[in-house]
Amino acid sequence: MKKITFIGAGSTIFAKNVLGDCMHVPALQQFEFALYDIDKQRLSESQTLLTHLKNNLNSTITIKAYDDRKEALRGASYVINAIQVGGYKPSTVIDFEIPKKYGLRQTIGDTIGIGGLFRSLRTIPVLLDIAQDIEEVAPNAWFLNYTNPMAVLTGTLSRYTNVQNVGLCHSVQVCTRDLFKHLGMDHTGIEEKIAGINHVAWLLEVKKDGQDLYPEIKRRAKEKNKEKHHDMVRFQLMERFGYYVTESSEHNAEYHPYFIKSAYPELIDDLNIPLDEYPRRCVSQIERWEQMKQDLVDNAQITHERSIEYGSRIIEAMETGETFMFGGNVLNIGGLIANLPDKACVEVPCVANRSGITPTYVGELPEQLAALNRTNINTQLLTIEAAITKKREHIYHAAMLDPHTSSELSLDDIVSLCDDLIEAHGNYLPEYR
Repeated sequence: MKKITFIGAGSTIFAKNVLGDCMHVPALQQFEFALYDIDKQRLSESQTLLTHLKNNLNSTITIKAYDDRKEALRGASYVINAIQVGGYKPSTVIDFEIPKKYGLRQTIGDTIGIGGLFRSLRTIPVLLDIAQDIEEVAPNAWFLNYTNPMAVLTGTLSRYTNVQNVGLCHSVQVCTRDLFKHLGMDHTGIEEKIAGINHVAWLLEVKKDGQDLYPEIKRRAKEKNKEKHHDMVRFQLMERFGYYVTESSEHNAEYHPYFIKSAYPELIDDLNIPLDEYPRRCVSQIERWEQMKQDLVDNAQITHERSIEYGSRIIEAMETGETFMFGGNVLNIGGLIANLPDKACVEVPCVANRSGITPTYVGELPEQLAALNRTNINTQLLTIEAAITKKREHIYHAAMLDPHTSSELSLDDIVSLCDDLIEAHGNYLPEYR
């Protein structure tokens, strides 16, 4: 029996979406869905929900929860990763509260920035342990990574393990759909080309019936930015750099040095930037979980319609040979994006079929876009260097090169902040203490 293993299956809603999608695929009906999580209660809740879902969808898959990760992985054809190391408490709280003492504010803190850097350092050792298990008990498996920081984790796996992997994110697949809805434009029948790095990939082309839609997009966006709305940062980036970026304004506000600035506090209000947005979402989700648990886990009648997530469609393509195209995160081997470093993890159009996953060649980005990407890549590569070498100075280097951190703090303060974060994270970062 073939197996799909879900690591981090205690992420109940996400497991429902991805594995619920897989239950709709005829080619996967004889698979085992192997569930693993370090939180046994949440693992049990996910198993209960998925069992209800299986029964209601008349699926013939097998669902099994494991308390041993290696056994969950043994013989897997596909591994879906959705872990979060350190959780909201203590780690996310630490990532936000200690930088505040230095006057460094964040919105999401899961990609780069000081929060993304320390999330990477906590996660990479766990990811490498998982990869070692896969190499031993499931060497032919494909690893589908949904965990952030996407570029750092996918880049680490690709450079330092033998695990076949691709990074998957929601931002590419909803980019133009949400943009057109926000601007009141018709999304049907459009053609798009998107490439860059995760969360900072660029809508390079957008057409309908051969007509370039960018002039109309920019006209409407400029008009929209006369009043406050949720996407002001991205619209300003598009106005100044010429292209729309995939991930949200709250994310991009902290990927660049222009928006969250103590010397320009008015920008927070002017551009509607939600500081501390991710901790706020975490608290809300925790508070709502008991009600959500009743609606999901305790609901024996629960059902599911196939979502827009890439995961099930990639697996279906590899099982059936039917081609599926998607935006994936892969190593920039051979210069898929010619003016970004080969060591970078890039987000480019990919093709999935029975042969596996093949990224496509993009060529050069407009130079200003490549330059913006490289500012993020610098920190990503130094973060990987720190995690692999265990050298504390590379943590400093990564933070010093981060666009937002370096625009706000002095070199000495950056070193001091990193030291405080290493100490506060304690056993999550033992190698650096």
